[in-house]
This record gives sequence, structure tokens and C-alpha cells, in this order.
Amino acid sequence: MTSSRLGMIALATVFGLTLFTVVDGALAKSGQADPGYQPKAGSSHAVTTFYADVMPILQENCVDCHQPQGLKPGGMVAPMSFMTYEETRRWAPAIARSVMEGRMPPWFAAPEHRGTFRDERYLEEDEKAVLAAWAEDGAPAGDPADAPPMPAFSFAAHDGWSIGEPDLVITFPEPFLVEDDVVDLYVDIPLELTADQLSEPRWVKARETRPGSPAVHHILGAFAGLAPGSTPTIYEEGYSTLLHPGPRTIEFQMHYNKKPGAGTAVYDQSSSGVVFYEPGDTIRHVVQSDWLPIMRFLIPAGDPNYSASMVHTFEEDMQILSFSPHMHLRGKAAKYEITYPDGETEVLLHVPKYDFNWQHGFRFKEPVLAPKGSELELTLWWDNSADNPSNPDPTRDVRFGRPTTDEMGFGFMSMTPVEPREIIVGEPIPEDILGTQSAVTDTSDPASRR
Repeated sequence: MTSSRLGMIALATVFGLTLFTVVDGALAKSGQADPGYQPKAGSSHAVTTFYADVMPILQENCVDCHQPQGLKPGGMVAPMSFMTYEETRRWAPAIARSVMEGRMPPWFAAPEHRGTFRDERYLEEDEKAVLAAWAEDGAPAGDPADAPPMPAFSFAAHDGWSIGEPDLVITFPEPFLVEDDVVDLYVDIPLELTADQLSEPRWVKARETRPGSPAVHHILGAFAGLAPGSTPTIYEEGYSTLLHPGPRTIEFQMHYNKKPGAGTAVYDQSSSGVVFYEPGDTIRHVVQSDWLPIMRFLIPAGDPNYSASMVHTFEEDMQILSFSPHMHLRGKAAKYEITYPDGETEVLLHVPKYDFNWQHGFRFKEPVLAPKGSELELTLWWDNSADNPSNPDPTRDVRFGRPTTDEMGFGFMSMTPVEPREIIVGEPIPEDILGTQSAVTDTSDPASRR
């Protein structure tokens, strides 16, 4: 890709993503459908066009987020749409650079896990080459007749909810003001779940938390869950957690993070929506979770590779459904390794380059059997050195703390007993379930996404 082809490129940072903007107008003048267009002299590839070659790749991998009403994954809102040629063409250099450098699409499991998890975000090498060739050739449009059918999106039809119309929505009773001087704020906001809203225990089929402002970084709570890069939870048929009725108080543990200054104050009124199973449906797998906490650590100032571990022992035969590591700005890597009762060990997930801005949930395509007595070791690494560009202060020792400038260490795990149940929705709920499921307890996010 030549500098004359790309024109002058200026860096911009939007929502934590490094983007490129053409500032000399070169691409704005290019890319029109032209039957006589030929690739540059010496090019080894044929003409690559938006409608025939690029649009299918974007639809398959990008436009879930890159659309005007796209997913709002933990407050991370794609700052541009790739739905149409007119919207996309000026971003051709940025798209090419981002995919060739591996920054997009965001996915951070080690390569050896490819094919292990659902909703993996990979581009094949030939797909990357297509996007690079399109940018290099001047982003030609091609023939609109070659365009694939536009995917059907449901966001607008359901008032922006990607899970469809919720059966229950709970939100702040009034907007919360995140004031001008706030940089990093944790606050617990109580919400009342009334008996009128939910009069009996219900089985959850899908749930989604929507941030009410760009200042929301993440939300924790028995009812809600949201982190940068997370996606709505849509359980596979027969999998569920139980939501207990009101009246009771539910707390949203809110974390706000923004740049301070006059005029930066924003109001937030975040909300969560739930879709329930219908009477007559069958629940066969009651989903549980564990936070896998690592809370007692002291990361020395300047340490580039500090690590800490914890071990979870399975007390019955379980199926592991998903993992979701969580650290703050010094987070560097994560690894989940299981030791089976016969002594065999297996790395179930290695995240060699953890990214605070994209906290993925990794959901297995096939649940992992963890026989009784198996031990799961979670190891997390942090980089507290000056070489970490995200490090807010490499000169101080760091302990566990809620603010982003401190650190956390969790390895959220979603799981279910191996032995299936036969629970008919609408019939009495077994006492052992009522006694252990005090609320929606699957905090690890993705015991599923479509």
C-alpha cells in the first residue's frame, strides 16, 4: 500500500480505538463505479470492489457493531457505520491497517484455540488481503447489482434491544448526574423490583444491559452485567438462570469513567431488560457461575510481569460453558488450566494479550467436562511498567481496588451440572433450585450469544 495511494493519514482516537482519517480528499474523489477502472500497473490482483468483494466480509464480521443502531458492547460504540458504500469508502485505509495489524476484529484468545469458542472474531488471510487490496486500489465501488442481501437487524424493531422486546425492564428511577470533575467514579444505585413487575420466579431466556451514557464503563450486580466489549446474553434452548420476584432491592454497581472538565457532565439512566421462557418450555441445564477472585496481591512499581493465581476445585461433575477474565489497565494476560483427577492437564483458555477495552466472554462450542475433583487454576498477569502505554502510574505499588487506576483480578466462569434436569416452566420449581438461585447469578456474561 503506497503513501501516494493512501494520501495523508491522521491518527484519531475514538472510544479507545485507533482510527485513520484521510485529510487530503484523495479517497473522497475515488471509488466511483467505473467500468473502465483497472488496477495499478504491476498489481498481482484483479480489481477488488466494494459490492462484490468487501461488502460480504463487512456484513459477516463487522456490521453488528458498525451500523447506526449497532450493538452497544459495554459502552463501546462503533464510531462509524459500514452499512453502505458511501459510509465506508473513506475508511478504507483504516480498515486495511486495522485488520492487517490484528486490531480488528477484536478477539484475544491465543491462535491455538481457534475453532474452540462460539462467535470467534477472526478474518481469514484471504479476507484481509481483499480489504487491503480494495484500499490500495482506491476503494472502487463496483456494480451495486453484485451486493449481497442486507442482513435483517432487529434493533429498530425492538426499540434498540438486540434480544427482542423484553418482558421486564428495570431502570434508574431518575437520571444520575456524573458531574464535570468526575474522572473515575464507583457508585451503587439501588433499584426497587416490585411484585407488580415480577410476582413469581421466572426463568431467564435472554438479558441485556444498556448503558445510559458514554461515561458508563461497566456495571455489576445480580440483575445486571456489562463491560467493555461484552454482548447480550442469549441462552441456548434449555439453559437458564432463575430470577426471583419482588419486592426487593437490586443494586447496580456502576463504574463511570470520563475526561473531566467544564461542560463534561452527563446524565445516565442505564437499564436492563429480560426475556423469559414461556410456560411449557423445559429447563434442562441450570446455569451457575463463579467469580474466581484473585484479590490479595501487591504489584510492585515498575514490575512488567507480575502474576497471581487461584485454584477452583469442582465438587461434582460439571460442564464448563464459558470464561471471562477481568482486570484493569495493567492487565496483561490470563490463563485457565485444568488438572483432571487422573493428573492430565489442559490449557482451556490462554489470553496472551489482554485488552481492558475489549473484555470478551469466551463461550465453548462444546462444554468442557470437569469431573468431580478436577482443579482449575486461573493465572493472571499484570504489567506495571512504564512500557505499558495504558499504565496510569508505573511509580506506585498497586493493590486490589475498585477504581480503574487500581487493579482487579477475576476469572468469571459459567458452568452447569452434568446431570440434566427436567424442569417444566410454569410448574413448581424444585426446592434445591430455589435454595441456591437467589437471583440471576450468571455474571460471567456469555452463557451465550447467538
